[in-house]
Amino acid sequence: MRMVDSGRMLPRRPKAIRIFRKNWELLLLCLPALAVYIIFNYIPMVGLIMPFKRWNYQGGLFGSPWVGLQNFQFLFRSVDLQRIIRNTVGYGVLFMIVGSIVNISFSLLLFEVKERRTSLKTYQTIMTFPNFMSWVVVGFITYAILNPSLGILNQMLRAFGLPPADVYITGHYWPFILTFVNMWKGVGMGSMMYLAALLGVDESLYEAATIDGANRWQKTWYISLPSLLPLWTIMTIMGAGGLFRGDFGLFYQITRNVSVLYEYTDIIDTYVFRALQAKGNNWGHGAAVGFFQSVVGLIFVGATNYIVSKISPDNAMF
Repeated sequence: MRMVDSGRMLPRRPKAIRIFRKNWELLLLCLPALAVYIIFNYIPMVGLIMPFKRWNYQGGLFGSPWVGLQNFQFLFRSVDLQRIIRNTVGYGVLFMIVGSIVNISFSLLLFEVKERRTSLKTYQTIMTFPNFMSWVVVGFITYAILNPSLGILNQMLRAFGLPPADVYITGHYWPFILTFVNMWKGVGMGSMMYLAALLGVDESLYEAATIDGANRWQKTWYISLPSLLPLWTIMTIMGAGGLFRGDFGLFYQITRNVSVLYEYTDIIDTYVFRALQAKGNNWGHGAAVGFFQSVVGLIFVGATNYIVSKISPDNAMF
């Protein structure tokens, strides 16, 4: 209740209205981002019915006939299902583990740079530049290095008297190649996030550790790494949602879609792409696979967050 000049008590405005009147200028600044989020994230969710329909252009999204779970049979009855799931999840776990180690290591190295005005910015620019290159460009660079006849790698091998290696017909090289290329392209942005967390650590902690006689390794182990644990946990939980979905550009452009390598390089996304090309772009099949990947990703995120909440509740997302 609130008083007026006549002494009468009027009902107090709801808290939401008071907050809006107090911060309406800031809330207006959120409208463009909110509109983009609704347009590109919520409205497309109407398309969730497509995996359960036989799409045709005349009927459109709502007029196409229902087929139930028929579109999902395209994936579950595939003879290659075990292979593509193994590769998709296996590479996802490998990239998550190696990516965390590499990103944290580089962030710790950058944090030790003393001249942060010039040197640190130079290192950041060099490291983040590959992140803005398309996979097509990275694919050409990779092929220039690994080309069986004129590649830089084979020229170096010949110079040392070693036999050349044709990696495009030898599958067991590719887990290492794909991991290296993925880390090279993403280490810049990945390490910057951890570096930002390190820059937010209270300097007095390092000063107190120095007074107590701690060396650089001890300060890293007892101060820097524990400070990165909450961010690493969040990144791991979010990364779990992508374990069932691979980077199409990485696995298609870098491998040049060589069929001999499918045993080691074929994932769900590349398999579906080739299958849809062969079957005349059946949009229902593609939508069914995407829906299945999203559901599994949601389950992975929930399961990972549940495990974290049991081990360290303060670091869980929800």
